[in-house]
Amino acid sequence: MVKSVLSTSEARRIALTAQGFNGLDRSGAAGAAKMRRMIERIGLLQIDSVNVLIRAHYLPLFSRLGAYHRAAFDRLVAKKPMRFFEYWGHEASLLPVDCQPLLRWRMERARRGQGIWRGFEGYVSGEKPEASALLERIRQEGPLAASDVPSTKSTTGMWAWSDAKRALEWLFWAGLVAATHRRGSFERVYDLPERVLPAAVLDLPTPDAVDARRALLARSAEALGVATAHDLRDYYRIPAADARLPIEQLVEEGTIVPVEVRGWRQQAYLHRDARAGRKIEGAALLSPFDPVVWHRPRTERLFGFRYRLEIYTPAHKREHGYYVLPFLMDGALVARVDLKADRKADTLLVQATHLEPSAPDDTRDRLMEELRLMATWLELEKVAE
Repeated sequence: MVKSVLSTSEARRIALTAQGFNGLDRSGAAGAAKMRRMIERIGLLQIDSVNVLIRAHYLPLFSRLGAYHRAAFDRLVAKKPMRFFEYWGHEASLLPVDCQPLLRWRMERARRGQGIWRGFEGYVSGEKPEASALLERIRQEGPLAASDVPSTKSTTGMWAWSDAKRALEWLFWAGLVAATHRRGSFERVYDLPERVLPAAVLDLPTPDAVDARRALLARSAEALGVATAHDLRDYYRIPAADARLPIEQLVEEGTIVPVEVRGWRQQAYLHRDARAGRKIEGAALLSPFDPVVWHRPRTERLFGFRYRLEIYTPAHKREHGYYVLPFLMDGALVARVDLKADRKADTLLVQATHLEPSAPDDTRDRLMEELRLMATWLELEKVAE
């Protein structure tokens, strides 16, 4: 059987269509149903603590839906029974609640001390007294955050967590507690899973680990449209050794089809329902944590756009800025801007702008339109360059 061959342009249109950028209509405020459908289409929203502009999980919907009401999004996420939950998907993520059974293998591994950060090994099986005591306190008293527990710092540096925070995070990773909400300075609050997640979800049988990973990889393929094995694995952070068999099974059942993309050295796979949308016109600023750009090698393959997050790079070594958003215009990444929301000055600060060599002549004008839309959405008075 001769493999299908796609051009990079076709692959790019397929990828953008899969991600909701075909025929962008960003006029008016999107309602809860539209927001819900878009989150389900993307598969997850990555969460990050950086708030120089706005929390990362709000931005992908703005890129696709325009100036939606963030308060309506917050109500949607908090609505009972919960439609979305927080867990480790692509890093910390907000996921549709029907994904929870598909991630129980990750929780089980965490209980065995596998696939977790160094320093958590001492909590395996809940044997460390502090973790067990905190779990019992939550069971008896209700939701708990790390700041509710007097505790000494056990680490130093950027991730200076207290002993209580480390214990609670391990319980969360292991699925023994769930995040009920965030408060104050974006602090995670924990409770028992049965008091957070719908009983209908918790009562679902736990799938075989291979079956669960196959289902996650199928979701990756649908969200990406066309992808390499590495792209598919990266979406839900599935280790290479765990992805090999499920990908083979997805090919055998016809969910994904091996294809060649010109210029790609790796084998590519096309989701059976993927299509190359014809209406890729439109403009959008993308979060550094948007699925279109979060896997940097894929961004380079699809767009010829080298992109690095420089938050942790010393200021004097940064090439483009601290919090840089790529600018998508008519299916191409044509510029990048370093943005900051200055709430005191009621201003969206454009700290740096860099155009790609191939950027069309009208890039600056259309970028300014998008910046004004973002400022309006963020309830800022003006844009300042």
